Amino acid sequence: MIESTSNAGVKLVIGLKEKAKVRKKENAFVVEGPRMVFETPEHLLKKVYVSESFDSGVEEERALLSLVQQSVSVEEVTDKVMKAMCDTVTPQGILAVVKKPTYELKDLLKGTPLLLVLETIQDPGNLGTILRTAEGAGCTGVILSKDTVDLFSPKVVRSTMGSLYRMPYFVAEDLAEIIEELKTKGITFFAAHLKGKKCYDEYDYKMPTAFLIGNEGNGLSDNTSDLADEKIIIPMAGKLESLNAAMSAGILAYEASRIRRNG
Repeated sequence: MIESTSNAGVKLVIGLKEKAKVRKKENAFVVEGPRMVFETPEHLLKKVYVSESFDSGVEEERALLSLVQQSVSVEEVTDKVMKAMCDTVTPQGILAVVKKPTYELKDLLKGTPLLLVLETIQDPGNLGTILRTAEGAGCTGVILSKDTVDLFSPKVVRSTMGSLYRMPYFVAEDLAEIIEELKTKGITFFAAHLKGKKCYDEYDYKMPTAFLIGNEGNGLSDNTSDLADEKIIIPMAGKLESLNAAMSAGILAYEASRIRRNG
């Protein structure tokens, strides 16, 4: 049993938890709790840690932990060490070091593409919710500007509720360049924008489609919104000036999904 936070493996977990540069260097991140650990695809699992008081409880969890032990190293740590390794205030007694899933841009373009393109999203909860929403709405991928909050930070990972493992993503070093490239592949870009001329539900999204979603406070930059083929508006009653970024993404993605389902 590991009893000290000076252990090399423990120090690595803490570094992965706290620093994006460590996650980038190691090409790995940390997931906490039975659900996220047991949902992790086997080929992405690097190592699992359980606390001394961890109770796998239900029979299904015991069986899953047994399977995990057959394919990856499982280390036991004291409760104190587990707390230091976890980002959550109340650890659930199990965490894993996970290899980042990686994709190429072409992986997001299968079938008739439906993309969410995010510029400078900063709230971890928003980003995680957008990934979950993208999966639910049947999006083929999510593109992130390089200055968007780290997809593999602990709060984002928790917010994805496992969608992180299933939703193809691509981090764009130059977002404008990627948008222009995708336009040449026949993808139509719609910008959620207060200056939109038409309501979002006045369009047909059966064609290859991408929705541009901007920063929570400032919306899309002028440079990015000017690249859109169409600027669309989500009508709002009352005195609201804008909607939450995740809410906007959900409304648009599900409208496209509805249209596609109905033929």
